[in-house]
Amino acid sequence: MLEIRIQPGSSAPLYKQIVDQVRWAVATAGYDVGDSLPSVRALADQLVINPNTVARAYAELGRNGVIEARPGKGYFICKPRPVYSKEERNRRLEEALEEFVKEAYFLNFDPAEIRNALEQRLCELPTRRKGG
Repeated sequence: MLEIRIQPGSSAPLYKQIVDQVRWAVATAGYDVGDSLPSVRALADQLVINPNTVARAYAELGRNGVIEARPGKGYFICKPRPVYSKEERNRRLEEALEEFVKEAYFLNFDPAEIRNALEQRLCELPTRRKGG
């Protein structure tokens, strides 16, 4: 079972921290298709946050095709399904890269240092599962 941790002082909203951690766990095999998530109330109690925050995170995860609600049973990781078009995926990647490069440049890294850091981080990524 994945342990979700939040940072109340972070600039990222609490619901977004939950979304990001679940998405990362699914992408890196921390969760498998069919695995259950804690109920909204259980996760809210565990994290000591408002249940509406968890419900908002779960709703976004559902819209993004990461989880599905099964009435009376709970929330489960679902089989990946295309949610975004190739164009939208490219747009989102460009947006993330733009922010990354701006921040790195602001911190006074030169292009070679940025490339090296990115390459190192990419090498650390776990291998994707077949069909995932």
